[in-house]
Amino acid sequence: MGSLEDLRELNRLRVVDELRRRGNASRGEIADATGLSRTTVTTLVADLQERGLVIDTGANNRGGRGRPPVQLRLDPSAGAAIGVDFGHSHVHVVVADLSASVIGERRVELDVDQAPAKALDVAAALGHELVARAGLDPRRVVGAGMGLPGPLGASAILRGWAGLDPARELTRRLGVTVTIGNDANLGALAELTLGAGRGMQDLVYLKLASGIGAGLVLGGRLHHGATGIAGEIGHVQVRQDGAVCRCGNRGCLETVASARALLESLKPAYGPDLTVREMLELATAGSHGAQRVIKDAGRAIGRAVADLCNSLNPEAIVVGGVLSAAGTPLLEGIRESVNRYAQPGTADAVLLLPGELGERAEVLGALALALQGAASPVS
Repeated sequence: MGSLEDLRELNRLRVVDELRRRGNASRGEIADATGLSRTTVTTLVADLQERGLVIDTGANNRGGRGRPPVQLRLDPSAGAAIGVDFGHSHVHVVVADLSASVIGERRVELDVDQAPAKALDVAAALGHELVARAGLDPRRVVGAGMGLPGPLGASAILRGWAGLDPARELTRRLGVTVTIGNDANLGALAELTLGAGRGMQDLVYLKLASGIGAGLVLGGRLHHGATGIAGEIGHVQVRQDGAVCRCGNRGCLETVASARALLESLKPAYGPDLTVREMLELATAGSHGAQRVIKDAGRAIGRAVADLCNSLNPEAIVVGGVLSAAGTPLLEGIRESVNRYAQPGTADAVLLLPGELGERAEVLGALALALQGAASPVS
């Protein structure tokens, strides 16, 4: 009986997730999208309506014959979720209703690497503040999602976080269950559900910033790998005798194409205080040096991505992270290498798209993770 109830709960969540993605849908549309029978969907919807999660929005007469189907949607007031993104130098928090519509948002600049306790305190305080400002009952918060940079774990990427269990620490501070993910996976999840990858089943999301990572979506689901580190293209070796990487190996992609590596290439020409923002502004203004360095980085990234394309045959490569603001030079470099090194049929089929969500991708992905990870709809 327990297994049967678990299956019912899973199917309820599938209905909730479909309504979250589509906004409005009829029972028949939900059945077609989920593969559940119409009788099962009708029973699940009735249960969700009794819980106060799903409401009717009336009939949608699209000009067809016969009685128009009743449209359903999630009741935005039925609950809320929190998304938290920790970067190396910021904490970004959003609160949204069950349809993923953001109703509160704050970003604070902070040295997250060296001050983990303070960063966790700030994230929790922002979450409580945004819930209060929105007039939400804290008991209706279904959970929180949390993003950290890199799939190797906080101790490997955020040096000051060694020995911490970040999800447990934030759970204690927020008072709700926290689900954790890495930044590239969360960016992929956000672009899949809310951005450039909507409607796709197979895509690669590139997080290009101080580090380089890929979020892989296969068959409409995030692919984590056996130990959770799938997509670690930043540590693909591109130069056998290159610089030593923070992972301990030599010549990793991050040592030649990360934001830090690009700045080191440009500082001799543009000064030792050059910032990422200034580098991107130079490229946008037509600086040949900045554009050359960024395009070369795109070629190096594209070489690693071409191997992914040969292996996974994705529909699209979605480019995100702070370096995505470089625009054309970066995308041209990636495309050149994909066309050169990927199999022709694979290269011709894959779209190369700039992300639509910008610096909000990871925090919105954390929000989506919270909504998906809620063990059970609020009753």
